[in-house]
Amino acid sequence: MIIRNLSLQGFRNYEAFACAFDSGVNLIVGENAQGKTNLLEAICYLSRGSAFRTRKEAELIRFGAEFADLEARVESYGREQSLRAVLFAARRPRQLFLSGVKKPSREDLDGVLNTVLFCPEDLLVLKKGAAERRKLLDDALCQLRPKYAKALEEYKRLLAQKAAVLRDRMDRPEMLELIPDYNERMAQTGAILITTRAKYLRQLEERAAAHHEAFSGGSEALSLNYQTVSTVTDPTAPALEVYARLKEHQQSHYRAELESMQCLSGPHKDDFEAALNGLPMKAFASQGQTRTAAISLKLAERDLFEADTGELPVLLLDDVLSELDPGRQDFVLNRIQSGQVFITCCEQDKVTHIGKTIRIEQGRLL
Repeated sequence: MIIRNLSLQGFRNYEAFACAFDSGVNLIVGENAQGKTNLLEAICYLSRGSAFRTRKEAELIRFGAEFADLEARVESYGREQSLRAVLFAARRPRQLFLSGVKKPSREDLDGVLNTVLFCPEDLLVLKKGAAERRKLLDDALCQLRPKYAKALEEYKRLLAQKAAVLRDRMDRPEMLELIPDYNERMAQTGAILITTRAKYLRQLEERAAAHHEAFSGGSEALSLNYQTVSTVTDPTAPALEVYARLKEHQQSHYRAELESMQCLSGPHKDDFEAALNGLPMKAFASQGQTRTAAISLKLAERDLFEADTGELPVLLLDDVLSELDPGRQDFVLNRIQSGQVFITCCEQDKVTHIGKTIRIEQGRLL
């Protein structure tokens, strides 16, 4: 997949921007707070229908502007198409277009542009809380599996509604009659989330382990283990079996949920554990090992996109290489010699001379 060009109007700190890109490496250079990451965020938005730094679309619109207009010409599967999103400062719904035709939902744009994003926060994703690791899986699967994205959206909606019922149970006890209905649907959608995540993680482990082994000179073996509710002993089992185990867990935790007024059962608390040579990384890995493993995960994610879709996704590296030592920089660059790549950095000479250099200053292309 290749982004041929991108144009922005009123997006973040860009009043107006237009640029054609190289089909290989695109190095986006500029000082801090000039708008380099904003370009990657615009690409991500067109790819995924959401930004990676905020959930509030109003924050994506330039201060004082009434709207933001993002458009990219993309080549994928032998076809050239355009992706466009128009966001409004007022409480108007966004408008999405595919090759000039307005589309009613984000799902209509799935698969046109796939991206793998790696930002500085990801370097320590294996040391952070479970939410960041779930997001790593969800971000990839929402692009690869449209049905998964729908199940995740529905599960989040059900979770919020059930949580409200539990929270308000003292004032509105009659609403507790809805809990069995919520549990039933949450077990159904939750089983889809668990099995899809666990199977994807198994594939991710195979490829990430190979990258990490090469990264460490063969001295470290990376393993990943999916963790979910105690009654689900095999998260890769058929969804119907996982559904039955989720129902068991819901029943055993019903009283605890009432007392705590919280949702205690379901995949919204799931996690995965990364280990090196059998030792949990959270407790025993150094900062260098953690970064190496995180990079291996992202390179593996890129591999899986290619294996699943037949095309390499666009790789977005946001100021990551500058935080790595020269050896790790060289390793990453040697592993991404194919496909289109966008790299942001402050100092061009420290990264690469390959491809096209794009200089940004105060939201303008120099």
